[in-house]
Amino acid sequence: MVETPRARTRTADPAPATALFSERVRDCFSGAANQYEGGARIQRAIAWRLGHLCRPLAIGPGPKADLGAGTGLLARSIVLHRPDLNLLRLDNCQALLEQEPPQAGASSRLLWDLNLGLPAQLAGASLLASSFALQWLEQPRLQLDQWASQLARGGWLVLAVPCSASFEQWRQAAGRARVPFTGLALPAASELIEAVECQLQVVRCQRLRFSRRRPQALAFLRELKAIGAQASPTGQLSRTELRRLQTHWAPNPPKCPLEWEVLLLLARKP
Repeated sequence: MVETPRARTRTADPAPATALFSERVRDCFSGAANQYEGGARIQRAIAWRLGHLCRPLAIGPGPKADLGAGTGLLARSIVLHRPDLNLLRLDNCQALLEQEPPQAGASSRLLWDLNLGLPAQLAGASLLASSFALQWLEQPRLQLDQWASQLARGGWLVLAVPCSASFEQWRQAAGRARVPFTGLALPAASELIEAVECQLQVVRCQRLRFSRRRPQALAFLRELKAIGAQASPTGQLSRTELRRLQTHWAPNPPKCPLEWEVLLLLARKP
């Protein structure tokens, strides 16, 4: 069942009635919660990979959590490989938390904004896992520092996050079209690795590359919206700007791939 206490929310500036970015992210994912798992193909593949990596780990007693759990893809994958583990699922979007399939069991869930740090009950955690969530936070490196500090000695951090080398085709097309790049400002992999190495012993570090043929800009942007991943501090393009982006999306060759760079980290607190 979902625990009812909510994280304290920050007070928005009284100036224009603009919601905090974290609230916009939450609202976008809420609107797409029902179809999220059907379209989140890379997220599902990464969740399976992280779950497999957890199979041989010596994980002690202490709290275990899936941070930014969404519909529970990662938590379910970890439990599939490690039935002895029970993870608390944290997310700021109730609609996603409620999507967990009945057959997945009644895992504990907590509605929580990770921009506020971790809740007190995760102090001394033996496992903190997160996939495709850190990039949505306002200060990814600062939050990652805090996650590492919450681990108990011998505790594990299992992390996957898309990084700044992603979507170069999109950036170049936006530059040629002279329109804003409206993708999320993703964290640099090197900075996240450096943050982890300050406190933890890195056992596995990979920069995975995924590519997909996306000759049509509008089709790709619709895919992002279909899973709720369209929130951006930059805002949306006008119809005229979208047409210009579409025109400049793929010059030569006509089907150049759109790429993701995903940082995968497995680290232990000495």
